[in-house]
Amino acid sequence: MYIKEGQDVIISNDVYIKHPDLIAIGNRVAIDKGFYCTTRAEIGDYVHISAYVTCIGSSEGLFVAKGFNNIMAGARIICKSDNFDDSGLHGTLIPEEVLGNRISEPVVMDSFSNIGTNAIVLPGSKLRMGVLVTAGSVLMGDTEDWGIYKGNPAVLTKKIDGSKIIENAKKIGWTEKGEV
Repeated sequence: MYIKEGQDVIISNDVYIKHPDLIAIGNRVAIDKGFYCTTRAEIGDYVHISAYVTCIGSSEGLFVAKGFNNIMAGARIICKSDNFDDSGLHGTLIPEEVLGNRISEPVVMDSFSNIGTNAIVLPGSKLRMGVLVTAGSVLMGDTEDWGIYKGNPAVLTKKIDGSKIIENAKKIGWTEKGEV
């Protein structure tokens, strides 16, 4: 069904994955009730996708969680969207000849990055190693390793030391390449 499905994977019966043939799932992954996904996805090891997370953007969109990631309840990950500018009409069923511009860029979560409850992550966002996007924040764009991002728009509010996190991950097989 999936491109790849690792060991110790727990997927709720109440998820909707539109293109399972475009999804790769690593080891020790939990996907909770109400997850809704219309994009391609590469989900690494030790990832938890909480209840009612949405990942949208059609089969052209791409979401990557490299490992040791948490996506909290109600978070929205948008990998492709209308630009909502003056380039044309916007919406799902608009004919191509009058359709406005769309933004389609991968959303990538590097190892140890996390998305808080009800946060929104927009196309092209890059959550660098150890980043936290706090609850209710709206992120668009790149981040800095081990940064905490808060607000709308989300801005860097604090940096943390990730050495203990990396040390513990190495004890269970994580490598600098982000592999387990």
